[in-house]
Amino acid sequence: MLERAVLIVMDSLGVGDAPDAADYGDVGSDTLGHVAAAVGGLSLPNLQAAGLGNLHPVEGVPPADRPTMAYGKLAEASAGKDSTTGHWELAGVMTHDPHATFTVTGFPDELVAELSERTGRGYLGNHAASGTVIIEELGQQHVDTGNPILYTSADSVLQIAAHTDVVPLEELYRICTIAREIADEYKIGRVIARPFEGERGSFHRTYDRRDYAMAPPAPTMLDKASDNGLEVVGVGKIEDLFQGRGLTEAIHTEGDADGMTRTAAALDRVERGIIMTNLVDLDMRYGHRENANGYAKGLAVIDDHLPEVTSRITANDLLILAADHGNDPTDGSTDHTRECVPLLVMGWSAAGVDLGLRDQYSDVAATICEGFGLPMPERGVSFFGEVMS
Repeated sequence: MLERAVLIVMDSLGVGDAPDAADYGDVGSDTLGHVAAAVGGLSLPNLQAAGLGNLHPVEGVPPADRPTMAYGKLAEASAGKDSTTGHWELAGVMTHDPHATFTVTGFPDELVAELSERTGRGYLGNHAASGTVIIEELGQQHVDTGNPILYTSADSVLQIAAHTDVVPLEELYRICTIAREIADEYKIGRVIARPFEGERGSFHRTYDRRDYAMAPPAPTMLDKASDNGLEVVGVGKIEDLFQGRGLTEAIHTEGDADGMTRTAAALDRVERGIIMTNLVDLDMRYGHRENANGYAKGLAVIDDHLPEVTSRITANDLLILAADHGNDPTDGSTDHTRECVPLLVMGWSAAGVDLGLRDQYSDVAATICEGFGLPMPERGVSFFGEVMS
């Protein structure tokens, strides 16, 4: 039986197009491989030793002769390629019908009208856009009028941006809470608060972002764990993506270095339970901004801090590194990509085990549930016996 399970989600770290990538217009996507090629090779000694180069070709990261972890890939079975869908599936809940998107038309007039009526504010924008671009385009008009910026993307998101000197954080969070109530009717996956600071020409987003996701439609492994008396700690935006459900503690972070350090700190105090961490910078700061150089630096940050976590893993613990979707910064689009994601596993007998290409992210939940003796997810094949025998 497990004492502790740690699941670290490297947000957007795809490792090559998924078997159904054509259905999403993502044939040829390869976030990790293309980033490595764009920068002339990566240097990730800790992830290399773990087996990252064994599961996918990566320039600068050759296969390890004796990987310290089990390695493989996960293909998503749910409908969609957004963070909510990916995290839910990792936690054992499938999304059978994709969440609604409004890329072409913007949000319906009736949705915006209700939001305006209930919040007492007008809204600028209401179209698909890169967050950094639309803030530069409409940021000064927002400062002049006080009207927040409303926008979306190819994902199922309703995003509201506001300058912290114009709309205080708590007011922006209140607006987004109301928007979440309205968004449920339209099957929108997430409402995201996007606070920003600075002056015209140098506006920049802050780490006070908040995600307001739909509630999972069924109990996740987090619910099952807390219901059975286990500690369940969410690090990063985990609380936001699961509406806080199943968590006994939530820790928000300021960047991926902070996320790794806080994960390590949680391991120092959690005696029995699950720690689930989201590392958002790869996606938010680099993938969506088509910044391959930044993405490479973000991977190096994770690699540098990995020993903080691995040094605290004991014989009865399980560490899993995975991702929730891709976001290829070299494909000319700021959108997520339908890709396989890495699977690296540290466990009692995991070193060097080839876990292959697996048909669903929920194999992760099945493995953790088996390890704790929790009810199994609706779909998923456990690899617990292969890494903890």
